[in-house]
Amino acid sequence: MNHTRRRSRRVGSIIGWGFGWLSTAFVLFGLVEVLVTVVFRGLASFHLNMLWTVTSGVAGGLANALLGTLLLVLISTVIAAPLGILGGIYVTEFAHSRVAAVIQFMAEVLSGVPSIVIGYFGYLLMVLRWGWQFSALAGGIALMIIMLPYILRTTQSAMEQVPRTHREAAWALGMTRFQAVSKVIWRPAAGGIATGLLLAIGISMGETAPLLYTAGWSPNNPSLQLTHHQVGYLTYVVWTYINEPYAQAHALAYAAAFLLLMFILVIHLVIRGLIGRNAVVRD
Repeated sequence: MNHTRRRSRRVGSIIGWGFGWLSTAFVLFGLVEVLVTVVFRGLASFHLNMLWTVTSGVAGGLANALLGTLLLVLISTVIAAPLGILGGIYVTEFAHSRVAAVIQFMAEVLSGVPSIVIGYFGYLLMVLRWGWQFSALAGGIALMIIMLPYILRTTQSAMEQVPRTHREAAWALGMTRFQAVSKVIWRPAAGGIATGLLLAIGISMGETAPLLYTAGWSPNNPSLQLTHHQVGYLTYVVWTYINEPYAQAHALAYAAAFLLLMFILVIHLVIRGLIGRNAVVRD
């Protein structure tokens, strides 16, 4: 009887590990295939002139898309970073438990809303109702809505990981709750907060659907006028030009995908550096 049980457990373990390794192999194969395709074709298509030449029809460069992407990320980050960081601190340190639960629930729901729905909401509200038309500000706010729950939740997680002894020491010195947060607690949580912010920026850089409804597209470099002017961005080039029947359009699409991949890679390397630095400080 015991021998039969051990044998069935061994068979079950082998089957389980087999499915696990098979699933891992499929995931790694897909990841490697995407990376190899984007890197090799992107490098073959990319040249430095693209960085200061605007898109012209299905050819030209990516200067307008690159600058437009940076502008959209800048607008969304300037709005989302203070709201998300302060919101996470409020939920962790100041809010009543019921209020904190409501805010957490709303953040979870918002993070699960499809990005195309957020884009359509931005189109109805900002483009049509407020009359901004397709513009950088409308696109930046749409990205801000996507970024906000990630920043809030990672800030909350970073604050919760600070040992309670830090708070008790600050209170023992006579500090108020606000003084304890501003002078003591935020320092060990700063790395985690920065990690969440960079993660949200990386997510926003890869969005296309909300920008189609809010930012539009422009082959010209962005201007300082944030409304009533469409703006270019890299994901539009990837999404649109890869379907064109022209080799020059495909080259632009692969070059844009390569730039996006490099941006995301740099962001994740910085994130890993921050995580490693936090681990060393805690040890």
